[in-house]
Amino acid sequence: MSEENKQDVIKDENITETTETENNETTETNVDESTETTTESTDESVVSEAPVEDESTDPIAELEAKLDQSEEKYLRLYAEFENYKKRTRQELDTERTYRAQSVLRDILPAIDNIERALAQQGESDEFKSLHKGVEMIYESLLHSLKENGLEVIEALDAPFDPNLHQAVMQDSDSSKDSGIVLEELQKGYKLKERVLRPSMVKVNE
Repeated sequence: MSEENKQDVIKDENITETTETENNETTETNVDESTETTTESTDESVVSEAPVEDESTDPIAELEAKLDQSEEKYLRLYAEFENYKKRTRQELDTERTYRAQSVLRDILPAIDNIERALAQQGESDEFKSLHKGVEMIYESLLHSLKENGLEVIEALDAPFDPNLHQAVMQDSDSSKDSGIVLEELQKGYKLKERVLRPSMVKVNE
């Protein structure tokens, strides 16, 4: 090989080595840049995923909300308890009011008998004295019963009321309206608002 050819070969080899070196440096530079980019992306991801404190949470507001709930619950329970006491009191009052209902109903026939006795008439002094004594007992008994809630049902000349009256007879009286009670055959009584016995009446047609 001539001297000139050798020099050409050496030049070609030097050029090849230089090119390879530049390529390697370029590749290393790209790898480093890629690595740095990946690291930066990872750091940004970590930062973005880090928990952020909720600045809107207010401990005082939470305590106030819990206090309002507790107060509302207390007021509701208090109202329920007051209603329970009121209902219980009403039940006791009703029971106390109508406790003597059966006893009073049993006394009514005795009152009827006393009224029949007082309806009798006589002229002797003994009869008048006895009549006066029975009348006093009758008035005292009625006063005590009225004090305990017994009331006489008004019937004579009143419009017939099926809730208060029991019609057992009918008659015709042109001077009075139809449905008016013409005669009371037996007195009726009620305890407060509860009927113990309806009045037995004769009603105008």
